[in-house]
Parts: sequence; structure tokens; C-alpha cells
Amino acid sequence: MTEISLLFLRTADFRRSSLMLAAALLAGCAHQRPASLPAAEAVSVPAVWSQGDPSQFNQQTDLASWWLRFGDDRLSALIDESLRNSPTVASAVAALRQSRALVNVAAAGLSPTVSGSASAQHNRSHTQGSSNNFGLGLDASWEPDLFGGLQAGLDAAQADTRAAEMSLANVQVSLAAEVALAYIDLRNQQARVAIAQNNLLSQEDTLQIARWRNQAGLVSSLDVEQATATAEQTRAQVPLLRSAQQQASHRLAVLTGRAPGELVDLGAAPVPLPSDDLVLAFPADTLRQRPDVRQTEAQVQAAWARVNVADAARYPSLRLSGSIGLQALTVGSLFNSASALGSLLAGLTQPIFDGGAIAGRLQAQQAALEQSRAAYVSSVLNALQDVENALSSLKSDRERIVSLNAAAAAANNANLLARQQYQAGLIDFNTALQSQRTLLSAQDAQASVIASLAADHVQLYKALGGGWSPAAPDLSSSQPAAAR
Repeated sequence: MTEISLLFLRTADFRRSSLMLAAALLAGCAHQRPASLPAAEAVSVPAVWSQGDPSQFNQQTDLASWWLRFGDDRLSALIDESLRNSPTVASAVAALRQSRALVNVAAAGLSPTVSGSASAQHNRSHTQGSSNNFGLGLDASWEPDLFGGLQAGLDAAQADTRAAEMSLANVQVSLAAEVALAYIDLRNQQARVAIAQNNLLSQEDTLQIARWRNQAGLVSSLDVEQATATAEQTRAQVPLLRSAQQQASHRLAVLTGRAPGELVDLGAAPVPLPSDDLVLAFPADTLRQRPDVRQTEAQVQAAWARVNVADAARYPSLRLSGSIGLQALTVGSLFNSASALGSLLAGLTQPIFDGGAIAGRLQAQQAALEQSRAAYVSSVLNALQDVENALSSLKSDRERIVSLNAAAAAANNANLLARQQYQAGLIDFNTALQSQRTLLSAQDAQASVIASLAADHVQLYKALGGGWSPAAPDLSSSQPAAAR
């Protein structure tokens, strides 16, 4: 490093020297910043989604509060509570506040700094006696942004803030989906418990019939033992299903910021299904709605700005500073014109040899830019995959539910007929036993596909970027704007 410092005591001298210094800078430093942010590698975005009805593709339905489409007040209340109380959201809000504060720090670097000082000194010696010295002063300094390094730092901080805003939005999107999936799982386990208990009652009735027929000498004890085994196997499933139900309740409690077990009793209710009038946006519009894609885009912009910061470090920096003040031996004479003094200083610093540190930092920032560009491309591809997978699962479960509903209805009718015919001695016990097992399996599959269909809608809403509002969050209160 070499530094050129010029000290001026008169205004005219400072003006002449400043012009000479500026001319030397312009003549000796030919620096040209790259014109714009290089575009990320092209990603082939399809015109429409491969799954779904093309007639549905239009301006996407507003999904900022997609959970209202389920028509379940308990679900809506749980999601709202989670957005208010979740520690994950609180952490993202704090990160956003930190990022905004760092923007103010970076912006302050473009402005002059002024500080004031006051001093009082008393000296005493054996030869000269005692003396006093009093002073007041103002000091100012400013670093002109000759090569854009300071502005690039501000640009990077602002891009980081946009990324933090999108990170908060992504947390809200994921949290709302997790609460909905846990709630659907809870309702599904409740339905499966009810199905197992109802089938257990039917199997116990069949067991009683087998005992009566055995006592009458119409059948052997084999029928009784088989009926007992079937009933006990069904009874053993109930505790497992109740345990899964409790685990879903615990997961809901944690997602809403409570300790496991503190969630109020939600009662019994069927698995909610949303209205089926969703209008899909085109893929490009969906990518603009996804907060994770917008977050990685902002991270690319921040990395590009940091490349410019590292590049500007190769060129000279100019620092201007000055001071004015009053200095006198007594307080009374401090404000006389003779006690005034002032100075101006211009310092120019140019890197000459640093062992390659500046070049290394520039290369590191360029590599970081390439990483962020790759992360952006990856987020776009993952977003497209999420939507296509959700649409595929939704289509598949819609087809399955029709067949499983018909299978459950037929199995129920078959079980009723088998009980009646076995009681009348028209069929053997194996046929009645098989009809009971088929009924339990069909009804359990029916309940599972209903829950899967509801979960498919949640995954689709999440994949489309639903669950947040593009309006900037208001951090004046403790809860995010989307939660309010």
C-alpha cells in the first residue's frame, strides 16, 4: 500500500490541490465496472403443466390463505396460531430485522461522519508553574465512492434483505403446509380407529354366533378359535392407531409453539377436503410466486454485488477529513477569534503489493457467484418438479378414490350377507371370516386415500407458492404480517 496525504490550511490551496488530485485519479485509474448482472444459465420452463386440464391454466387462484378452502375452522385456527407463535417464524423475523439493520450500516458508509470533542487540561511543573488548556472541536471525514465499492456493498446488503424477506415467506409457506398435513394425519388416524372399533364389534358378534353354533353342535370349535383370532388381531390394531393419533396431536402442538400434550382436545371430525375449483397459473407465473425461487434470485444479486466490492478493492481509495475547533488557555478566551483553528486532509491509498490477497478475495467472490447461480437453477427445477409431482399424485388419488369407495360399499354388503348366511348355516365360517377381513381392509384403504387426497391438495398449494403475501412484512410488532 502507498498513501499520499496532503495537508491544507487555506481554502484556496485545498481547492487547487483537490482539482489536481482528481485529475491525477481520472488520468491514472481507468476502471470499468461490469455493466450488469450476468444472467443465470437458461432453464427450460414449460409453457403449461404436463398434468391437469389445460383449460384450468390461467391466472392462479389467490392462495395466500389457501387453508380457508378446506372450510375447517379448527384447521384455520391452528395455522394462524402457528404463524403467530412458532419459534421458526420468530427466528426468520429476527434474521430479517438483522438484515435490514445491516442495510443501514452499509448506507452509512456513503455519507460523511462528524464527531465532536471537548477537552480541559491542567499542567503543573516546578519551573514554569501551572497552566490550563481548553478546547472544543468538530471532526469530519468522508470517503468518496470513486469506483463503486461502497455502493456495491449497499447493493449486496439490500439483496440480502430481499433474500431474508423471502426466507421468512418460505418459512410461512412450509409451516402452514406442515400444520395442515399433521391435522389431516390426526383426522385420518381418528377415522381408522373408528373403523377398527366398528369392525371389532362386528367380529365379536360373529364370534358370539360361532359359540352358539358350537354349543348347539352345528360347528366345531375351530370356528370359535378362528373368530377369536380375527377379533383379537383387530383389537391389537387399535392401540397402534391411537398412538399414531397422539403423535399427530403432539406434532400439531409443537408446530403451534406449544409443548407436546398441551394441545386442546380437537374433538372428532372427518378429514377435510377443499373445494375443487383451483385455477392453475402458468409455470412462469408460479416460479415468480415461489418464495424459495425469489430467495435464491436475491442471493445471486447479493453475490454479484460482492464481486463488485472485491473488484473495487484493487483501485485507489480517497479519504477526505477535516476539523475545526477552538483552543485557549482560559475558558473566557476560548471563544475569541484568535483561538480558532482548522485543518483539511486528503489521503489517497493505492494497493501495490499484498501477496495476492485482493485477487484471491475477488476469485472467491466469483466462485460464490457461480454457486449462487447454480443454486438458483436448482431451485427453479425443484419448483417445477414439486408442482408436477403434486399434480400427478392428485390425479392418481382422484382415480383411486372412486374404485375404493365402490370396493368399501361392496365389501360392507358382502359382510352383511355373509353374517346372515353363516347364522342360517348356508355357508361355512371361512367365507364369513374372509368377508370380515375384506371389509376392514377396504374401509381402511378408503380412509387412507381420502387423507392422501387432502394431503395432495396441501402439497399442491405449497408447490404453487401459496401461504404468503408478496406485501413486505411489517416488523413493528412481534408477529409477521402474514400471520395477522
